[in-house]
Amino acid sequence: MILYRPVGSAELKLIADSGYRAFPPRLLDQPIFYPVLNERYAAEIAEKWNVRYNSEHKGYITRFEVDDEFFGKYQVQTVGKSYHQELWVPAEELEEFNSHIIGNIEVIKEYVEE
Repeated sequence: MILYRPVGSAELKLIADSGYRAFPPRLLDQPIFYPVLNERYAAEIAEKWNVRYNSEHKGYITRFEVDDEFFGKYQVQTVGKSYHQELWVPAEELEEFNSHIIGNIEVIKEYVEE
């Protein structure tokens, strides 16, 4: 399954530090890792949240693949409009989630404050 993750510069640096193979552990106040199911939704988050609320005023969309069998472990959550779909991966399962990423995490789009 192809998934997307909108990130800011700090999270992108940690992804790069992993060789683009893993997402970093969640912070203490972040109990859920939530990749999204479509680029449209990822773009909204990157542009409207990451650009506005990160000190560098940049947002990125990453794309990656997770094996389909593992993907089926999680229920798709719709959190707004019909295309606002994401997976809710408990923070304590992120390491296992990372081990099911196929290939590399790639940056497919960058947004900057205008």
